[in-house]
Amino acid sequence: MIWQSIIEGLMFFFGTLIIIYMLIVVFIYGAMLFFAFLQLRKRYGLNKRDIEEEYVDAMYSKPVSIIVPAYNEEVGIINNIHSLLSLRYPEVEILVVNDGSTDGTLEKVLTHFQMKPIQKVVRQQLESEPVYGIYESEIYPYLKMFDKKNGGKADALNAGINLSKYPYFCSIDGDSILEERSLLRVMQPIILSNDEVIAAGGNIQIANGFDVRLGSVFQSDLSRNYLVTMQIVEYLRAFMMGRIALSRFNLVLIISGAFSVFSKKWVIEVGGYTKDTIGEDMELVVKLHRMIKEKKLNKRIEFVSEPVCWTEAPQSLPVLRNQRRRWQQGLIDSLWKHKKMTFNPKYGSIGLVSFPYFWIVECFGPIIEFGGYLYIIIAFFMGQIYYEVAILLALLFILYGAILSMTSVLLDAWSLRKYPNMRDVLRLLVLSLSEVVWYRPLNLFWRIEGLFRFLTKRTEWGNMKREGF
Repeated sequence: MIWQSIIEGLMFFFGTLIIIYMLIVVFIYGAMLFFAFLQLRKRYGLNKRDIEEEYVDAMYSKPVSIIVPAYNEEVGIINNIHSLLSLRYPEVEILVVNDGSTDGTLEKVLTHFQMKPIQKVVRQQLESEPVYGIYESEIYPYLKMFDKKNGGKADALNAGINLSKYPYFCSIDGDSILEERSLLRVMQPIILSNDEVIAAGGNIQIANGFDVRLGSVFQSDLSRNYLVTMQIVEYLRAFMMGRIALSRFNLVLIISGAFSVFSKKWVIEVGGYTKDTIGEDMELVVKLHRMIKEKKLNKRIEFVSEPVCWTEAPQSLPVLRNQRRRWQQGLIDSLWKHKKMTFNPKYGSIGLVSFPYFWIVECFGPIIEFGGYLYIIIAFFMGQIYYEVAILLALLFILYGAILSMTSVLLDAWSLRKYPNMRDVLRLLVLSLSEVVWYRPLNLFWRIEGLFRFLTKRTEWGNMKREGF
C-alpha cells in the first residue's frame, strides 16, 4: 500500500509537471504565431518587385560574395551554381570552395564551367586549411573555385571569406537552389537599415521531387515520400512561425547556414566560423549577438520570410536521424559555450528571453515531451485514476503539434503561396494531424540522442547521402 501511494504520488507529480510545461510551451508558440501573423500581414499585398527595383542603386554600394562550401556535392553542385548565375543582383562574385571532396565535385565543376587555374593574392584574415589551387571560369569571370585541404564546413567558409573581395558574403549549401530574387530580398533589411542589420537569414523550403533544370525550379508538386512531406510541415512551422516572431524582437539565435548573409567586417571581428563545433551557423550568430551586447552596439540580426532557398531533405530514416541529432548537438554545444549569457541582464533580451527559451523549450523540451508520451502509455495501463491526466496531455500534444503546424501551413499558403495547388495544401494539412502519432515522437527521440552525444563528446557527422533533385 505504501509503495502504491508513492507511485501514485509520483505519477500525479510528473503528470502535473508535464501538463504545466506543455501549457507554457503552447502559450509561447501561440504568442509566436500571433506576432508572425502581424508581421506577415504588414507585408501582405505589397508589390515586392517595385520595392526591389527602387533600391537597386543602393545595392550597387553593397556587392556580395557568395560562398559555396562543397564536400562531395557532385549530385547537385551544377544546379546550385546555375541558380547562383541566374540571380537578380547588381554585383556578385561566386566562390565555390571544394573542401577536399573525394568524389567528382572538383572535376565536374572545372569541366562544366570551363575553368582555368589563376594566381590570386589571398589576405589571411581567418585561419583555414591551405588552398591548393584557384580556378576561374572562362565563361563567367565572376565564378571561381578554390580547391583546399579538407577541414570541415566552417573551415571552408573561413577560407571563402579570406578569398572574397566584397564587404558582404552570402553562405549557401552546395545542395541548395536560390530563386532569382532571393538575394535581392534577403539584402533588403541590410540596405534599408543604414548598416544597423549585420546579418540576415532567408526562408528555407524543401524541393525533393521537383523538376529542376539548370538551377531553376519548373514544377512545385509535393513529394510522395511521407517523410519528406512531414519535414515540409516542420520547416514551415520553424520558419513561418518561430523565426519571424523571434526576428521581430531581435531574438534570433539561428539563421540557417543553407542561406544567410553577413557583414564580413563583423564576422572577422568575432573570429569567423568556429571549427570545433557541429553547429557552426548557430555558433556564429550567438557570437555576433554576444559581441553586440558586450560592445553596446546598435546592431540587429534578422530573418526575412520572402526569400526562398530550395534545399534537399533526407529521404530515409537513418539519414534524417543523423541530421536531427547533429542539429540538436550543435544547438546544445553553442548554448553551453555561451552559458554565461543565460539570465544575464548584461546581454539584454538575448540573455533574459532568447537563451532561456532555447534552453527550456529546444534543449530540455524533447526529454519532457518524450516523457509525456511515455506517461500517456503508462497511465492507460495503470488504471482509471490517470485517464484524465493522460487525455489532457494527449489534447495538449495535438494542440501543440497538429494545430500549430496546420496554422503555419495556412500562413505560408496565404502569404508566400509556394504551393498554389489546393490539393497540396490540403495534403499538408491532413498530414499535420498525423505528426503527433509517429513523426514527432521519432524526432524527440533523435533529439534526445543528440543531447547524449553532446554529453559523451561524440562529434562524427554520420552519413548524409545526397539523392539530387
